[in-house]
Amino acid sequence: MRAVVQRVGSASVVVDGRTVGAIDEPGLLVLVGVTHDDGPAHAAKLAAKLWGLRILSGEKSCSDIGAPLLVVSQFTLYGDARKGRRPTWQAAAPGPVAEPLVEAVVAELRALGARVETGVFGADMKVTLVNDGPITLVIDI
Repeated sequence: MRAVVQRVGSASVVVDGRTVGAIDEPGLLVLVGVTHDDGPAHAAKLAAKLWGLRILSGEKSCSDIGAPLLVVSQFTLYGDARKGRRPTWQAAAPGPVAEPLVEAVVAELRALGARVETGVFGADMKVTLVNDGPITLVIDI
């Protein structure tokens, strides 16, 4: 699994003109991509990493201060643009494989005590954020 994690002051996801997920306070926006050999253990490990990641103000984690996370599926994280001008998406897992694993990350975070908002898997989403820092990390599990 791959995640792009951004420390944000706020963030939201809109689908068809309707806000489907939002955090209105400091927290993390997490874009999650799934590849073919990922499984439930990867989802659990990613959730634990996100929950304890010390990148919030004062080197705190979401678990330290109860900060929210907005988790958005993003198959394009496994795009490959090394050749030519058109990326390939062969490394991205298909929807029937990826969707349950993104949902597993969310479920694992909630089981840890996290407040989690989400986008809509496979939808055309408009993501708005206020990057704080800016701090952006790429995490591969």
